[in-house]
Amino acid sequence: MGSEEVKLVFEDGSLWLKSDEMKMRGDFTTMLPRLKQPNLSRELIVRAAKIKNEGRELTAVDATAGMGEDSLLLAAAGFNVILYEYDPIIAALLEDTLKRASTEKYLDKITARIKLKKEYSISAINNIEFVPDVVFLDPMFPERSKSGLIKKKFQLLQQLESPCSDEKELLEAAIKAGPKKIVIKRPAKGAYLAGRKPDYSLEGKAIRYDVFVFAR
Repeated sequence: MGSEEVKLVFEDGSLWLKSDEMKMRGDFTTMLPRLKQPNLSRELIVRAAKIKNEGRELTAVDATAGMGEDSLLLAAAGFNVILYEYDPIIAALLEDTLKRASTEKYLDKITARIKLKKEYSISAINNIEFVPDVVFLDPMFPERSKSGLIKKKFQLLQQLESPCSDEKELLEAAIKAGPKKIVIKRPAKGAYLAGRKPDYSLEGKAIRYDVFVFAR
């Protein structure tokens, strides 16, 4: 967890993750501009996860939930989203964030499509009882602590969750689940997850989404 003490505190009606120098909490209200059209349709993750010609509700599994911002974008785009987060502190922060968002106008209907499961995702997906349309993977970037990809406050999260060390098992579990798409979030110049080349990628300035497409 690092040399600096990190702890959860309840303050001002919400859960905060605090250290001696920083504190953070989840706040989905800051994402409201991104959730509205036409901004939402331009989001790379929404474009990557989109499945055409489906006249039904779609389900996405977020196997590496973190603070849930990507899943919020998918839910706003119409997906029912199942999130997995195994770290109890991060899961508590995310649960609190979802609870507060559920009382906010416009966010309430979006968060109603999100279900958080406090489980180890690889085991859970290997034993999943339904077939998701999309599996989304965002394993922590191996060099994230030296990167400008995140705000400084999210360095606190890095002290709780290490970079992914089981990339192959994670990707194999996602494939085994039988989705139409697997979407993987990577640094723009980062290596492919588990060294496996995707069918295509959508690239932004700092982030890239690698997409695998499967016939089903």
